[in-house]
Amino acid sequence: MTDQDQFLDVIDRDEAEARFRAALVLTPIGSERIPLTDALGRVLSADVLASVDVPSFDRSNFDGFAVHAADTFGASEMSPKSVRLRQESLDAGTEPTLVLASGEAVMISTGGMVPRGADAVLMIEDADIQGEQLAIRHAVTTGFGVAFAGTDIATGETILRVGTVLTSRETGVLAACGENAVDVWIRPRVAIVSTGNEIIAPGESMRPAHVYDSNSQVLCDAVRESGGLPDFLGIVRDDCNALRTMLHAALAHSDVVLLSGGTSKGRGDLCYRVVAELTGPGIVAHGVALKPGKPICLAATDGKPVVILPGFPTSAIFTFHEFVAPVIRSLGGRNIESRETVEATMAVKTNSEIGRTEYLLVSLVKTDRGLMAFPMGKGSGSVTTFSRADGFVTIPRHTEIFDAGQHVDVRLIGSGLTIADLVVIGSHCAGLDFLLSQLQRNGITSRLMTVGSSAGLAAVKRGDCDLSGIHLLDAATGEYNRPFLADSVDLIEGYGRRQGIAYRRGDVRFEGIDVLRIPSIVMDSDCVMVNRNQGSGTRILIDRLLGGAKPKGYAVQPGNHNAVAAAIVQGRADWGMTIESLATTNQLGFLPYQEEQFDFAVSKSRRNRPAVQAFLALLSEAATIRRITELGFNLARFPKPQ
Repeated sequence: MTDQDQFLDVIDRDEAEARFRAALVLTPIGSERIPLTDALGRVLSADVLASVDVPSFDRSNFDGFAVHAADTFGASEMSPKSVRLRQESLDAGTEPTLVLASGEAVMISTGGMVPRGADAVLMIEDADIQGEQLAIRHAVTTGFGVAFAGTDIATGETILRVGTVLTSRETGVLAACGENAVDVWIRPRVAIVSTGNEIIAPGESMRPAHVYDSNSQVLCDAVRESGGLPDFLGIVRDDCNALRTMLHAALAHSDVVLLSGGTSKGRGDLCYRVVAELTGPGIVAHGVALKPGKPICLAATDGKPVVILPGFPTSAIFTFHEFVAPVIRSLGGRNIESRETVEATMAVKTNSEIGRTEYLLVSLVKTDRGLMAFPMGKGSGSVTTFSRADGFVTIPRHTEIFDAGQHVDVRLIGSGLTIADLVVIGSHCAGLDFLLSQLQRNGITSRLMTVGSSAGLAAVKRGDCDLSGIHLLDAATGEYNRPFLADSVDLIEGYGRRQGIAYRRGDVRFEGIDVLRIPSIVMDSDCVMVNRNQGSGTRILIDRLLGGAKPKGYAVQPGNHNAVAAAIVQGRADWGMTIESLATTNQLGFLPYQEEQFDFAVSKSRRNRPAVQAFLALLSEAATIRRITELGFNLARFPKPQ
């Protein structure tokens, strides 16, 4: 076997699923009887028939008087009817011993048992007690005010059917019928193993070239959401013998086995080699024409599923939901989950790779033109993409382009769609992060997409968002932001901040120099920069400083200031432009370059929205001003240059 084999049989997604399911036994794995107190969220394995009537007696619906309805006919405020009032009182929980005769009434409480002879209950406010007589001022019909025995549930009636997922509503019905235990499907046990020499457990100290194991946590919780019992067996290094031992131990006590990572055919990817040793039938698909998730490996042994999920987080969780979650639901007696679909419009042009079905994760924003779908665009290695996405668009394998403005169907992730109260598209800033966190504490949710000042301002003009954080310098006037506004857009004054060149302290190439010397210094082939994304205000400053030069690292263009600082701290780059507050936080050296104004653009048509008004109010609060100042920002607006 070579160090870098290629996928031999990359197949269509539907064919892969068909092969996989054909190799499995997909009937529920068994039934068990459990106490009702433990039944929430479980799935009934048998119909439940009522063993009693509910209610089990004729019950009064309110405080009043048990009567013969015929004795009330013709009664009114002006012409009341009179009957003899018995001295007994029928309280809830007391079985009456009397038989009510015609011309009699007896006081009864809500929930009280209606006595023999009575056929209605008169509300207490519709009668007056006059000694031993009751003056009836309102006529009632037979059955009024009475819940007759068995009218809710009758003995022998099927109250819940097999396959029902028990929520608080169903458990309440079961309790009302006197059930204290129910028959439910056994939850499938799912063994989860993380693999790879680079994986370390959360809580350990980060080491170079390592990553925290996020897959095991998200998979364990996804298994629970699918009705299974996760069993995380730990992290196994890239060792065939250790993997083989762990795999067979997992198969011995689990109904499903999930391995995370090692599904490709590189030198260190050993999982598929160990799984390939299984028989009956063993591997049924290795390599599926979809994105994300091409390397997934689907196998079965004696009807039991074994799946190697890709190591990248988004690929792992996406392929889990596509291939594994339906299997877990079937083994646990649950119906296959149907995902809600909504119509939206693509916000930007999107290219896809011919030959692979692509699942494009998108964020949905409610705009003046309806729902807009914004591609997440962080790749399968991102740990946040799936968690922040609202849904996904399926791009067929023979489609290369989805144009901006094209109508698409978005399959939602999770139950329902919750639209954020405030949508912000534009430039990133630590001060803006603080403001949005404060709004969240006040119960106002937000959605932030950092695409740069220029794209953000364009989104405001189109009505695609509520606010845009911008810091655009007009070279002709030297003024920030205002020259770029349209008549339909207002400017909300924000705060000042300082941009400059960040570097690792002690780097003699940068210590104490004039920032304008940067272009002559950074062209050294050993000096690597980290850039910013096209269209951002920071990118405009960088390009102005460099005067057309493109040093090594120029093509590396992260979308926010934090990523710039991280690249320098970790040694992946030697310098980059960021804001002073982040350089200080990360203990980096800083060469000031430009005092700038970070403001907020808002469409005039949206300015009076409650969430926008809450944002404006927050900006003026004393506590906000104090904290923004502590973060290193300046609330005094920079004067316009003369």
